[in-house]
Amino acid sequence: MIPPAKLERLLDRFAALESEMASGASGSLFVKLSREHAELAPVIETVRAYRGAQQGLEEADGLIADPTSDGEIRSLAEAERAELKERLANLDHHLRLALLPRDAADASSAIIEIRAGTGGDEAALFAGDLLDMYQRYCALQGWKTEILSLSDSDLGGFKEAMLEVQGRGVYAKLKFESGVHRVQRVPATETQGRIHTSAATVAVLPEAEDVDIEINEKDLRIDTYRAQGAGGQHVNKTDSAVRITHIPTGTVVAMQEEKSQHKNRAKAMMLLKAKIYDAERSRIDAERASERKSLVGSGDRSERIRTYNFPQGRVTDHRINLTLYNLSRIISGDGLGEIIDALVAQDQADRLAAFEGADQ
Repeated sequence: MIPPAKLERLLDRFAALESEMASGASGSLFVKLSREHAELAPVIETVRAYRGAQQGLEEADGLIADPTSDGEIRSLAEAERAELKERLANLDHHLRLALLPRDAADASSAIIEIRAGTGGDEAALFAGDLLDMYQRYCALQGWKTEILSLSDSDLGGFKEAMLEVQGRGVYAKLKFESGVHRVQRVPATETQGRIHTSAATVAVLPEAEDVDIEINEKDLRIDTYRAQGAGGQHVNKTDSAVRITHIPTGTVVAMQEEKSQHKNRAKAMMLLKAKIYDAERSRIDAERASERKSLVGSGDRSERIRTYNFPQGRVTDHRINLTLYNLSRIISGDGLGEIIDALVAQDQADRLAAFEGADQ
């Protein structure tokens, strides 16, 4: 059972948040308070239901133990007691999941970077397939997507693509997609029917908000230049492309998709913030490397995480040893949720086991 003192602390914190928000907090402080309040609200609802079930169980136990209770009342109390014990066990499980330490970025929107890896033109085609897969999956979730940049390859597909995904809880699901995705299939250009293995790398960055990270304008070097298309030709006659360098970290981003320099700068700043935020989170994670770390949530972008085998119609996620024989639905985005949900469930199970072990 969850210690009552822990539940009291949650209720006290929720009451304090409501008080601070009502006292006239504004600006970034109000945004932080609102975010914490929104995350805590469903937990508090479960806490109240949990305590109600506990109280009901105590009352049923009292009726059963009372020698003055007649047989019918005792029988009803025993039936209610059985229902309440089952309900309490379910609420206890949900509360333990809710009380697990959370990734601060889980509620954030995200930026997906897809880069063709080994395999030349076939890898670029596969990168294009992955982009389509994520766009379809995101549409099914009701999330808004926008292409930030595309770098075309010669035979179709993309050498590199960046996709912004906006919505609540985007990063919590998509973060498990970071890593090396491998494809095994017969390329369209293969005349002898041989299966080739290619790869693409996916990186999912949480989109940083102003309350997450502040960048000093003095730390930036901003260069403008003419946007170029495939083959190096100029696609416009003005210096609309923007390159921003964050001098303290050496982080460089560039954007040229828009015809407006202003829009390119805004997108580049968003991407720069995401990269710096992600780098800082990675640094903190490295400092905690001695702690137990879930394989599912490691986010190692050099790790081979999944294989898409077209001849066998098979997709295997190597982190959780999950193999599904519905490749066409997965690569189209319609079936990707089955893998993502399994990864989320495994991550929760791993963290819950560690959490319960710490309680022993």
